[in-house]
Amino acid sequence: MPKIPKYDRTSDPQKHITTYTTAVKGNDLAPHEIESVLLKKFGETITRGDLTWYSLLPEHFIDFFEMLADFFIKPYAGARKVQARKADIFRITQGESELLREFVTRFQKERMLLPGISDEWAAEAFTKVLNPRSSDASQKLKESLLEFQAITWADVYNQYESKIRIEYNQVGSTSSAKGREKSREKSKNDYDADKQTSRGRFLPYEQTEGHGKNFRATNKFTIDRGTDRG
Repeated sequence: MPKIPKYDRTSDPQKHITTYTTAVKGNDLAPHEIESVLLKKFGETITRGDLTWYSLLPEHFIDFFEMLADFFIKPYAGARKVQARKADIFRITQGESELLREFVTRFQKERMLLPGISDEWAAEAFTKVLNPRSSDASQKLKESLLEFQAITWADVYNQYESKIRIEYNQVGSTSSAKGREKSREKSKNDYDADKQTSRGRFLPYEQTEGHGKNFRATNKFTIDRGTDRG
């Protein structure tokens, strides 16, 4: 029997079948011997659970190697599809500037669009893709989820609700500070506008000729002495 690596479920089962058949067929066997050797020696190329599966196959149940190979590959093909589906939810990631509450809402929406995503997968994926650099609340939630090992989405959401208050308070404080700054700026602008307007509130005065420091208004009022009978 040619020496080939034993299959341990960490590689592609189809690749293992190809490697095995190529090694057997290249061993100078007669054509009628190849099929028999493929069937009888396959058990020497597998380990653990696969070896148990092989040993429990009913006698005379497998008539040719192609049938055996098909039974061997099918379970792993299904497992690969499951893993590929599971990988979809791990592609949902939190942006650098995305607030925690925004990401939770988006994560739940995108999760619902993926078929067959279990509660456990959602909890595992959310914990992994949570970006601690996006906010202090995200950082604290991730630390909490890792420490207490959230198993279900309910575990995740319960911890999220406690941490979101941190983000809410931070945003509230920032908004208040910005509001105060805008209020100060508005007051300053109003003051400058009032100051500019006040310059035109008073009429200029003219100095009366020959009277030194006596002043009179530009708008003069004439008194008719003829009518002043006193």
